[in-house]
Amino acid sequence: MPATPLLQDISACVFDAYGTLFDVGSVARGAQEELGDRWQALSDLWRGKQLQYTWLRGLSGQHADFWQVTGEALSFAMASLGLADPGLHQRLMDLYLRISAYSEVPATLAGLQAKGVRLAILSNGTPAMLAAAVANAGLGSRFEALLSVEEVGVFKPHPRVYHLASQRLNLPMGQLCFLSANGWDAWSAKACGMKVLWCNRTGQMPERLPAAPDGELRDLSGLPGAIGY
Repeated sequence: MPATPLLQDISACVFDAYGTLFDVGSVARGAQEELGDRWQALSDLWRGKQLQYTWLRGLSGQHADFWQVTGEALSFAMASLGLADPGLHQRLMDLYLRISAYSEVPATLAGLQAKGVRLAILSNGTPAMLAAAVANAGLGSRFEALLSVEEVGVFKPHPRVYHLASQRLNLPMGQLCFLSANGWDAWSAKACGMKVLWCNRTGQMPERLPAAPDGELRDLSGLPGAIGY
C-alpha cells in the first residue's frame, strides 16, 4: 500500500465493465477450437469495430443497444476474415454473455466491499448483458448498481453517461473513483468531474487529451491502496 493514497475521500468505486472487470479477449479465446490461430485477429477486429460503432452511433444520433452493436461488429469481423458461419456467430455471442473476469477482480471487490466501499458498474452494456456477466463471474453480491447507458440512451463518452453514476448513487462526482482500462473512457470521465484511475492493463500510451486521470494502475489489485483502503 502506498504511504500516501493517490486519492482520498472516495465513497464509491465505479467500474467500466468490458476490458476493465471482464476480459474481452476471453470470448474469442473460448472458441479457439473453431477459430484456430485466427482467434486473436477476430478478437481485435471485433472489439475495435464494436467501439467504432458506439462512437459513430453516438455522433449520428442513431442509438442501438450494445447487444445489437456487438452482433453487428462481430458480423463485420467475421466477414473480414472470410468466416461465414451463422452457428459460430451465435456461439461467440453466447460466449460474450459468459465473459471471464480478470483474475484479481473477485478478491479486489470482496476486500473493498468488506471495508464499506460502495461498488457499481457503469457500462455501455445492456442491463441483461451486465447481469449475465456479473452472475457468470460470481460477482452478483458485490455491486450496489449495474448502470447501463440504456438509462440515458447514448453511449460513452457522452457526459450524461458519467453523470448517471452520480445521480444513481446520490454522491457528488468528486467522491466517485472511476476505473477503466480504456484510455478514452478514463480521460472522458475525468473531464466530467470524476476522480479517475486508469487501469492500464496493456501498457498503452497516455492519451493526448485534456483532463488526464488522477493515477494509473497496472491492474485492479492496486486499487485498495490507491484510495486508502
